[in-house]
Amino acid sequence: QLQLVESGGGLVQPGGSMRLSCAASGFILDAYAIGWFRQAPGKEREGIACISSSGGNTNYADSVKGRFTISRDKAKNTVFLQMNTLKPEDTAEYYCAAERLAQCPIAEYDYWGQGTQVTVSS
Repeated sequence: QLQLVESGGGLVQPGGSMRLSCAASGFILDAYAIGWFRQAPGKEREGIACISSSGGNTNYADSVKGRFTISRDKAKNTVFLQMNTLKPEDTAEYYCAAERLAQCPIAEYDYWGQGTQVTVSS
């Protein structure tokens, strides 16, 4: 079974930081491109970050560029999303997704996690 599990969400104040984790079971995550998505109430799902399966290249949506960083920890079979300078408009359900042997940007993803809630509020 191929599974992705997000964790690390919760409540954070505006201007604060939070790190989300996307952990894989059943496959080696390093062989997959990983994307982070978010969806807020009343809005479409938004792709915000991507890291390629080879070469390590990344890309980001304009809404998070300069504030969010995606990275891999191969030993932990985990991809992280470091979120800094958080804003209330970052409040959303955050999801990770995986596509085998792919480079960013990714049009389609085969595997999705269950999501983790991030709330940015004072």
